[in-house]
Amino acid sequence: MNIVRNSPGTTHEFNFDGLVGPTHNYSGLSFGNIASKNNQGAVANPKAAALQGLAKMKALHDRGFKQGVLAPHERPCIATLRALGFAGTDAMIIGAAAKQAPLLLSGASSASPMWAANAATVSPSANSHDGRVHFTAANLNNKFHRAIEHPTTSRLLRAMFTSDAHFVHHRALPSCPQMGDEGAANHTRFSGAYGEAGVEFFVFGASGFQSLGHTQAPAPKRFPARQTREASQAVARLHELDEARTVFAQQHPDVIDAGVFHNDVIAVGNGNVLFCHEQAFLNQASVYAELRTKFAATSSAIFHIIEVSAAEVSVADAVSSYLFNSQLLTRADGQMALVVPEECRANAGVWTWLQKLLSLDTPIKELLIFDLRESMRNGGGPACLRLRVELNQQEAAMVNPAVLMSDALFSQLNTWVERHYRDRLAEADLADPQLLIECRTALDELTRILNLGKVYPFQLM
Repeated sequence: MNIVRNSPGTTHEFNFDGLVGPTHNYSGLSFGNIASKNNQGAVANPKAAALQGLAKMKALHDRGFKQGVLAPHERPCIATLRALGFAGTDAMIIGAAAKQAPLLLSGASSASPMWAANAATVSPSANSHDGRVHFTAANLNNKFHRAIEHPTTSRLLRAMFTSDAHFVHHRALPSCPQMGDEGAANHTRFSGAYGEAGVEFFVFGASGFQSLGHTQAPAPKRFPARQTREASQAVARLHELDEARTVFAQQHPDVIDAGVFHNDVIAVGNGNVLFCHEQAFLNQASVYAELRTKFAATSSAIFHIIEVSAAEVSVADAVSSYLFNSQLLTRADGQMALVVPEECRANAGVWTWLQKLLSLDTPIKELLIFDLRESMRNGGGPACLRLRVELNQQEAAMVNPAVLMSDALFSQLNTWVERHYRDRLAEADLADPQLLIECRTALDELTRILNLGKVYPFQLM
């Protein structure tokens, strides 16, 4: 069965990168994310972080890849602090939180929405029964600082993808342990070509009902499994996906305990290629077999599995270099480029393997290397920074054009960052009420640049 809804060549993958927010800092909030914890307390450079991200977006745009921007959130989130009992003026709330509950202030100030891969799960119209692109905002309920994101994320996505005839926006799943959903960081799609129906691949860490004794499946012991099987299954139902073209797989619990907090830290997929570590999944051979069988039912293309052995690259090296937290992009000639951070070049074993990769008979023919040091130190690389959205020609025409990268937008956003961002931010600076004013001033201007309308809490009051 080869199902094609869109004409080949008229459908493209768009990558919407999270623009790093003005409060980018290293508070070490993400338990299970080794880089985040190891760099806790370091002084951050929000300006450099934002400019590094913009440079990556522009470089990929210049090479012909479809690139967009996902705006940062209002931080500190005063509405969250008010909901937790802090009262008075904004400055009074920040001062009281800094004194009484500094961890809550850190959480409410996190620039974590920069990790756009966690914004939502996206299924293209070629896979959904109703022929529309489906978005489900991630509830991210495993971490306080991330669980507060989805209301603003939903407003941003609606301001970017505005046509109800082409796009469906689902609410985040219920915020409870059984329905932990981390978005596209645990999801990918395989197809013979963009526009063809393909296989949607959902990866979970454990059953959400494990703690209730309803399942005896293996689970990590050191760090939490953030994505649940039940959440992945719920998203698949919401997106009206065909069971015959959907695969659910469990992350190996040992790699979660080694710091692989999302699947995109140990595997990446695109088109007809899965690139992963040999310890990425539980019952890995069975996962491969199901992917191959279901892919073959939708496409005549060859399905490539590129597996890296532990003998060549250890899990520890994969985590520290973010080898698999790479972007796998299809070029105009049909071959693929792998986008990796500078940390991959700095690791001798990883770099040796990447040179070997280019000599193998696979679609990956090029390495693109970027300096993302500021985001890497907080535990996220190229793949964490982007949300992938596959759009046909009609759908692309319905996207808010102001969020799509161009020479003019790149120049405008660089000027905006230079004007509004600090070049030094320590945890102690989060108690400065002026930071909130700076953030709101910047975001108010950004909504006009990106034509988003009123999407932030301070604009909706």
